[in-house]
Amino acid sequence: MLTKLKEKVQQLLASEARVAHSIGLTPNVVTVFGFVLSFFAALAYALVMAPSKPYLLLVAVVLLMASGFCDTLDGILARTYQQATVFGGFLDSLLDRYADVFMFAGIIISGACNLLAGLAALASSLMVSYSRARAEAAGIKMESIGIAERPERIIILAASSLVAIIWFPALNIGVIIIALLATVTVLQRGLHFYKSNQSRSREQKEDVTEIKIAT
Repeated sequence: MLTKLKEKVQQLLASEARVAHSIGLTPNVVTVFGFVLSFFAALAYALVMAPSKPYLLLVAVVLLMASGFCDTLDGILARTYQQATVFGGFLDSLLDRYADVFMFAGIIISGACNLLAGLAALASSLMVSYSRARAEAAGIKMESIGIAERPERIIILAASSLVAIIWFPALNIGVIIIALLATVTVLQRGLHFYKSNQSRSREQKEDVTEIKIAT
């Protein structure tokens, strides 16, 4: 959903991309740096250990948002300076999945959410990504399809973490919301794939019919 604002975000971050490019940063380096930040964010979540260390939630949010910034910046760098590669896209997607796993694992370990909610959020988040990868491998675009893509999930997690500094159960609620919205997103993508595939099949049949008539 937020990917529809990508062009505006690219314009806002154009100067940051120029600075990154001028000091020699490549998209892959930024991708890896963002992954490292997400790992430390997950570590901060894991060390919260219930409400006794709420300040670590603020640390986790700062690291999480910085990681999200890098996740956006690497794409802008790649497109602006013609550095997009197949491997770069693969690396970005792969490390994003590891980041998701680490993040929810850290929250589960800390006891900030119950096990079922954490596993549901993790599984549904991974399925959102898998549904896109599988659909696009079949030639059907999935970008901006669904209400809870990765940027939305990061925002929900960050917002609920900030509230949890004052009211700790908020983080568990945030994880549950992510699980529910990510599941809805998977369903939306499944429906979009079905409709797109049906439409493509009809077009192919019409093309074949037209060729037969022409011959």
